[in-house]
Amino acid sequence: MDPAQKKNIQVSRFQEAGADLGLELVAGEAGLKKSIAEAALNRPGLALSGFFDYFANKRIQVIGWAEHAFLSSLSDTDRRRSLKLFFDQKIPCVVVARGKKVFPEITELAEEHKIAVFRSQMITKHFINAATILMENLMAPSIKVQGTMVEIMGIGVMIEGKPGMGKSEAALGLVRRGHALVSDDITTLRLDSSGSLIASPVDVTRYHMEIRGLGIIHVPSLFGVAAVRQEKRLDLVATLCKAGTRDEEDRSGERLMKREFLGANVPQLFMPVAAGRDLTNLVETAALDFKLRSLGHDAVKELDERLMNIMVGTSDSE
Repeated sequence: MDPAQKKNIQVSRFQEAGADLGLELVAGEAGLKKSIAEAALNRPGLALSGFFDYFANKRIQVIGWAEHAFLSSLSDTDRRRSLKLFFDQKIPCVVVARGKKVFPEITELAEEHKIAVFRSQMITKHFINAATILMENLMAPSIKVQGTMVEIMGIGVMIEGKPGMGKSEAALGLVRRGHALVSDDITTLRLDSSGSLIASPVDVTRYHMEIRGLGIIHVPSLFGVAAVRQEKRLDLVATLCKAGTRDEEDRSGERLMKREFLGANVPQLFMPVAAGRDLTNLVETAALDFKLRSLGHDAVKELDERLMNIMVGTSDSE
């Protein structure tokens, strides 16, 4: 998938995901199957006045206070003519903000053109800000990957590996230490507008974990609501592997690998799994070391500089 390519979203999906926007379907239920091609929203003030050059007809159209006042100033005949030209542009849907009255002409034309019309009580600018963020998230490229995602002191770590390697057990140990679970086993990754990967759980398994020998557990019930996160940026991938594989040869940690998702690279560490190794402690330490490196402290370089200073000092004394 091309990371720059965004997917179209059905109007019904926008309505479902926008529960916090207070969307009330007023007319045009048949238009819920239409697609929204652009994440940005549009206020159609110029279009309602008859100017359609550069009109963004692929966006959600928001009628705010100014647009509503303009339509109110028109006669019934002029208002219907203006709205008919507006609805003829094959727009995906319309939202009337501030809980304003929906004109009968809008209801009639919405049914005729099969275009969904919603009403929201939110102030126009607040609605546009919130809806734009929602649409960006919905339209962002995304994939599902096998891995368990946790947050460790602000660092988002995905633990991956073949089945039976101990991903969930390591995550459970981290939750018991006060860290937070994002998702277990299957993680959804989406690429946001800044190029960061945002990890979230699939809806079916949200807040649940499967532990071999225990079965399914509900994490908030056992460890409290602070033990889970809705989503988290992916900062580090911890790949569990069998001892003796080629990835185990770098013992210094100097060679930092990269893992690619949706065209974005994420630092990756390989952790050999063997009897007696405390994976929980290893993953936690890896996250803390990653945080130190991001602050400019590199233990490998520091030790290397000390050794070089010792060697140079010894050479000078000779």
